[in-house]
Amino acid sequence: MTETPRIRYEVRAPRPSDHRIVVTMVVGGEPGTPFEVVFPSWIPGSYWIQDRVRNVSGMTARAAGHPDPLPVRRTEKARWRVEPGPHRAAEVEYTMYGNELRSGGLDVTDEHLFLSTGFALPYVEGRRSEPLEVSLTVPPEWTVHTELPEVGRHPPTYRAADYDELVDHPFDAGRAPSFPIQPLGIPHRLVVCGSGGNYEPHRLPADVGRIVEASIRLFGESPVPSYTFFYHLTSGVTAGLEHARSSHCLVDRTAFRVPSRYRAVLSLTAHEYLHLYNVKRIHPKAFDPFDYTRETYTRLLWAMEGTTDYLTWLVLRRAELTSPDRALSDLAEKIRRYRDLPGRLHQSLEEASLAAWVDFYHWEEETPNRSISYYLKGDLVSLCLDLELRSRTANASSLETVWRELWNSYGRTRRGLGETELPEVIERVTGVDARGFFGDHVAGTKEVDFERFLGLAGVALRSRPVPRRPDDDPVPGYLGVEVENSAGRVQITTVRDGGPGRAAGLSPGDEVVAVDGNRVRFDDWANALGRYLPGSPLELTVFRRARLTAVPVVVGEAPPKELAIVPLPDAPPAARALYASWVGAPWTPPKPVTPDGG
Repeated sequence: MTETPRIRYEVRAPRPSDHRIVVTMVVGGEPGTPFEVVFPSWIPGSYWIQDRVRNVSGMTARAAGHPDPLPVRRTEKARWRVEPGPHRAAEVEYTMYGNELRSGGLDVTDEHLFLSTGFALPYVEGRRSEPLEVSLTVPPEWTVHTELPEVGRHPPTYRAADYDELVDHPFDAGRAPSFPIQPLGIPHRLVVCGSGGNYEPHRLPADVGRIVEASIRLFGESPVPSYTFFYHLTSGVTAGLEHARSSHCLVDRTAFRVPSRYRAVLSLTAHEYLHLYNVKRIHPKAFDPFDYTRETYTRLLWAMEGTTDYLTWLVLRRAELTSPDRALSDLAEKIRRYRDLPGRLHQSLEEASLAAWVDFYHWEEETPNRSISYYLKGDLVSLCLDLELRSRTANASSLETVWRELWNSYGRTRRGLGETELPEVIERVTGVDARGFFGDHVAGTKEVDFERFLGLAGVALRSRPVPRRPDDDPVPGYLGVEVENSAGRVQITTVRDGGPGRAAGLSPGDEVVAVDGNRVRFDDWANALGRYLPGSPLELTVFRRARLTAVPVVVGEAPPKELAIVPLPDAPPAARALYASWVGAPWTPPKPVTPDGG
């Protein structure tokens, strides 16, 4: 019989409607040896300091089996020192509040208990490598879902090999339905938590199964004996977090019937599932070992997250959950959004990865001008690298080839990837020297020539013109600003570099009250601008820090609202073959244009 671990957690929710859990942490050790319990300030997969310890209260300690209190003292924001005295075991007890459904948190309600172990359960300093047990006392009609092995039933008790494994295994207890699937014979299940969802009980599991199969085929094998998809249904929120053998996705409860919204659910599902390989196993060496108390820096977040987004695009195509036309349309929209961000010219992917801790999760009015998302640009740079590799090796190699090698040489053995190793791996596997590409587009900020890279696959990037008639209204004016509804008033939130608003001196925080002397409210803001053609002068009257100011502006021409990726009429055979290998469908020539424009 396996010996009971010396560190155990007993989690109770006496009154779930109070949104609180009570945790008793039993710590065995040598008599007279003080120890420290530490709450993580962040958890893997979410690169920002969250300090959920602020929801902890009532920290006490006593000798195991004795009512007398032991000395316990907070020494830092997330650290307590316990003096066990002559006793071999101490019981540390605290209360934690959780009423927030998020991808990494604690949610305690009458419906369920979702426990993100990394934030709710502390570790003992210096003893993170020891085995641990967690027991949950919940209503008897609730079912506990987790991928940790169960070692006891009354109460349900689970065991982790060490603290890192515990952090990577959330719990959900409640009445959520579970949908088992067996893609490629491997047990998976969908646990759908929350009421009112419009998902279809047969379609969602079937589509998720296709994602799993396509992902496993991409890498060649599965890294897990079983897996759980946690879906939490909420309103207006989309987010996800990967774990070692599960993922947690927050999705809008009504997102399953409208095609574009359902594709977003499937895309999130595939992204988190692919993290089984990329991030959870293929990971930066800088993460070895995790330091849960402070930022852990790497220049490779773009390859961990952005490339995972690109692999998601490939998997949805391989699973035939998107058509070729839809897949290319999605890529074109990403390129349009990327080109709309002035920050792409100022921040490299490496810097965006390093700055994630203070940048990506902390949007401010100047963010679009100074920085770039390592998700978005990482996705698009991965696309271009894939096309370059396919072209230079006559389709013998691709980004898929590279990531399969990363899985075999790094992921399977949990060997960390060095900060500068990726170009070396690419050259070793494909024979292609990618150092120039990395210098331009990963370490540097050179503008990405999407037209050239897409041309390798026999397609081109085009602006999709909006059909217009002579009697149509003028094209709306463009200022290069974003506004929000502030109690019916027009409040400028962002001013983009390179736009007319920046040239005129408009500022975030300006409240626009009039256009050419005519009062304007948020509801008629778009119509007011629509009266001015590109090149037209106008005067905005704004309140700036409570003072009335007149700002003359020259209206500009709006950038394309929609881009399209279309076949090149004269694409050579090599490009057509590359397209078929990449998209997973034959290249087809552009449709002829009839005299009436049809």
